[in-house]
Amino acid sequence: MPATAPSHHPRRRRRTTRLLAAAATVVTAGALAAAALPASANAGESHRGHGGHGHGRYQDVQLLSFNDLHGNLEPPTGSSGRVTEVQPDGTTKTIDAGGIEYLATHLREARKGNRYSITAAGGDMVGASPLLSGLFHDEPTIEALNKLDLDVTSVGNHEFDEGAKELARLQNGGCHPTEGCYTDEEFEGADFPYLAANVLDEKTGKPILKPYWVWKQKGVKVGFIGVTLEGTPDIVSAEGVKGLAFEDEVETINKYAKELQRQGVKSIVALVHEGGFPASSSYNYDCDSPGAGDGISGPIADIAKNVTPQVDALVTGHTHAAYVCTIPDPAGKPRMVTSASSFGRLYTDTTLTYDRATGDIARTAVKSANHVVTRDVPKAPDMTRLIDRWSTLAAPIGNRAIGYISGDIDRGGTESPLGDLIADAQLAYGKTQDPETDLALMNPGGIRAPLTYAASGGEGDGVVTYAEGFTVQPFANTVNLKDYTGAQLIQVLKEQVSGPNEAAPKILQISSGLTYTLDLTKTGADRVVTDSIRLDGAPIDENATYRVASNSFLAGGGDGFPTLNEGTNELVGADDLTALEQYLTANSSAADPIEPPAADRITIVQ
Repeated sequence: MPATAPSHHPRRRRRTTRLLAAAATVVTAGALAAAALPASANAGESHRGHGGHGHGRYQDVQLLSFNDLHGNLEPPTGSSGRVTEVQPDGTTKTIDAGGIEYLATHLREARKGNRYSITAAGGDMVGASPLLSGLFHDEPTIEALNKLDLDVTSVGNHEFDEGAKELARLQNGGCHPTEGCYTDEEFEGADFPYLAANVLDEKTGKPILKPYWVWKQKGVKVGFIGVTLEGTPDIVSAEGVKGLAFEDEVETINKYAKELQRQGVKSIVALVHEGGFPASSSYNYDCDSPGAGDGISGPIADIAKNVTPQVDALVTGHTHAAYVCTIPDPAGKPRMVTSASSFGRLYTDTTLTYDRATGDIARTAVKSANHVVTRDVPKAPDMTRLIDRWSTLAAPIGNRAIGYISGDIDRGGTESPLGDLIADAQLAYGKTQDPETDLALMNPGGIRAPLTYAASGGEGDGVVTYAEGFTVQPFANTVNLKDYTGAQLIQVLKEQVSGPNEAAPKILQISSGLTYTLDLTKTGADRVVTDSIRLDGAPIDENATYRVASNSFLAGGGDGFPTLNEGTNELVGADDLTALEQYLTANSSAADPIEPPAADRITIVQ
């Protein structure tokens, strides 16, 4: 597999001017404990004044960042389109957020008065996208990011959903190899570099895309290293990562930090598509209270503690969480680690104070905050035109009604109403292929959005359109049937909370008739109470054979369920969205809509 695909068009000159629009930003808490700069920085020099331009030795550089956009060009709906904000009195409120028209306005306003401004992203810009982008293999999102003046991004795991060749096409341009061009003009690719330092071609041992990129302006140089999580092969289809090797994040970042240092680049930011779990779901939670790093757990905490001190800040993602934290580097020096939730609901504004004398960041002066992409600002007209153009192409497919619901069907919680609905749909589809199908299992990560009762367009409240169904299940996995012994089925349920899923459990959504108890007071596999597992009220017989429906990703052992790959007598069916569509159409009408399932199949002990 070549490191890069040949370019299909002359590269465009990057825009050097920034479009400005009137907007308002919401300032949040969170900053590195700021010690005083050296005396020379304050003797007749302005450190924060004059729009942050700086004079003399110290220069403020603005770093705007976001992550996990997932092609959400239109404002995301339901809980996916809201953020939680903690109030001064300790209470919380929710704010509607997101939409590329509003993100563009907020970013353009934030750049005002900042001649030294960089916009970077932490991966998963595309993949698992709503119909407006996903139907066109995410060309609309790349076009929007070009207009947004994104400077650089790391790859994320979802950039590999369609394989490395398709990722190379998104970078370099050219029409889709099977579907061709969607408009009269050939797709030009990304103006910005995708960085993939730890993703290697197995044959050549070299990164498939650039490992790093250097931003330069008037003597100021800031290097960016981009990596995705080493575990990407565990959460992407085997075909998507075929021929690729994913290396350790820390070792890779440290390697290229040394290379940048040798080139004279001392200011370095790591774009890491791996994240953590803050102690609060509020975006403006004080992550550093009571102490540095205490407010976040998960993989990024370990990564941040081990990445070389040569790296000055980490922009992260993947967990869709919001945090602005300081975590000590290996030398014990505080270092900023940020994440801006997902779907374009937040962006992070970080001030990096560049020391012209050393070429490095004065780390004690770094400040950062997450800002809400509110919808009370003017829409960016160029983004509105982009959405309208692609919506016109998508409308004949996306506006078709496929079902009716009586209320919001959410995807949140250990067991979700939407998870139950999808599992029931796959069980019903499985029975049409083989009447002996006993149950269905659905991975929660494959459910990308809720079904909302309120109309998203002109279809009317309670109507589920094909576009809405596509947003829920955009991966085009097939529904596969396999035989498992009862012992294997029990093992699958225990793999939800053991092995690679022990630290961060992945609780499968289950079809009607399957019940069990999840005891969270226990540890590891014991959290699934074996004696409680029942199918239609009867205990699981370890020696019996059960016919199980699941999507092709799960059936192949994805998401840390290796036992699912051991099934036999496989039958490959239609895609999972077809199964959901058939179920909604068969079981709902305008007069008799589907009610949200009770989500009472798993008994949880805490």
